[in-house]
Amino acid sequence: MTVRRIVSNLYAGDPQQAKCFYRDFLGLALAMDHGWIKTYVSDGTAMTPQVSFASQGGSDTPVPAISIEVDDLDQLYQRAQDAGIEIVYPLTVEPWGVRRFFARDPFGNIVNILSHSE
Repeated sequence: MTVRRIVSNLYAGDPQQAKCFYRDFLGLALAMDHGWIKTYVSDGTAMTPQVSFASQGGSDTPVPAISIEVDDLDQLYQRAQDAGIEIVYPLTVEPWGVRRFFARDPFGNIVNILSHSE
């Protein structure tokens, strides 16, 4: 048996509101829409399924609901600021080799947006 995919299912009273953050801000495409659930995907290459369990988010931050790795963190950080998206944790280079910031999505979830340090 092989796990092929892991999908995060975040509660949203109105899933339509996901569009502004996950499509417009992060650039994900709507792959499935049943009204009560909307699934957004990246057109990137296949990823390894992962699930994490944490007592804190690292550097004494809150545990984020989801982590999203991007290829241009600086551009996305600027877009978040320009769009007035709440930055929960500023752009930081962490001692374990990632650059990241936390943003709050429309549902109150903390999203860890990161890239690996060069």
